Amino acid sequence: MDWKNVLDSFVLALIFCGIFAFSMHRDRSRYRNVVFLLFAAGSLVGFVLSFFGRLGSVILLILCAALLLLLLVLPFFLIFNGIVMTRREGRSLANLLSLFLGIILLVGEVSMFLWGIGLFAVPEIWQGHWGRIVAEVSPVLLLLMVTTMYLSVTFLIFAFYCLFLQVIPVKRDFDYVIIHGAGLRKDGTVTKLLAERCDKAIAIYHRDPTPPYLIPSGGQGRDEACSEAEAMGRYLLEKGIPEEKILIEDKSATTMENIKNSRDLIMARPGRKYTALVTSNYHVYRAMRYARKAGLKAVGIGAHVASYYWPSAIIREFAAVHREKKHMLLYLAGYLIVIAPLLVIWMAG
Repeated sequence: MDWKNVLDSFVLALIFCGIFAFSMHRDRSRYRNVVFLLFAAGSLVGFVLSFFGRLGSVILLILCAALLLLLLVLPFFLIFNGIVMTRREGRSLANLLSLFLGIILLVGEVSMFLWGIGLFAVPEIWQGHWGRIVAEVSPVLLLLMVTTMYLSVTFLIFAFYCLFLQVIPVKRDFDYVIIHGAGLRKDGTVTKLLAERCDKAIAIYHRDPTPPYLIPSGGQGRDEACSEAEAMGRYLLEKGIPEEKILIEDKSATTMENIKNSRDLIMARPGRKYTALVTSNYHVYRAMRYARKAGLKAVGIGAHVASYYWPSAIIREFAAVHREKKHMLLYLAGYLIVIAPLLVIWMAG
């Protein structure tokens, strides 16, 4: 065992994990945490493998192969999930997201396959008409391959961080718990998705040494029999939550309005303000981002959703976060850095 290598790996892991821990302590809603988590995880893997000496290189190769396999399987998983999603939830644009993303990534994989054959196959195979076509479009195939790899890796990192947020501990003894609204059934009762959020808030209420106020938040949509907050309030009462512990916020129409209106309600009351945001687990990260923008210090807690629903939902969250101007520019800058070597080669050629 090379102890110098072990020590170097330990120092590197300590630095990256320290940076990640400090950033998480400061603010769990910052996008930089997604990147810091990647470096922290990579440095920890390097530290662990340093104990295996030469065998560590073999294990690293196996891990890289497993990661590549995961990337190759991802589009097929998303396409299958999209089919399941439409069968269970109906055909809408939101429910087709995983199917569309899977098809896009599959196009990239086909491009990689064709480019690889053109690069490594026996030259005689490519002397015919199809060989010349593939040779001509090879730069385009390479660009498609790199683009889809970049999209796949960044999406997986984002999804991993959203999952990570569900397992890290949070302090208890909340003063307020905001429950984010969602659509209602036609009869004005809560859907399964919304009931899961309410149940999570109820569990927090019963676990806290000093039960917090629950704030069901959500206005009335055009096709809804009542406000989401009113429907959630009734559900909470039926589950045994005292009426005096329920603060209704029924004017909001968006997640940001949920938070701003709930913040105003909280700030108007005396005492401590330690707050939790309860929403579906895929939505926790974005909810915390909105809370930071609204000036509300809060932690996010995720409620359970059906496993088949999660991929499409996390795609929506990924798109929503990167639709923000700042993160769109950063994402495009990262993409340009990735494809810069290709551009240099093409310009030189």
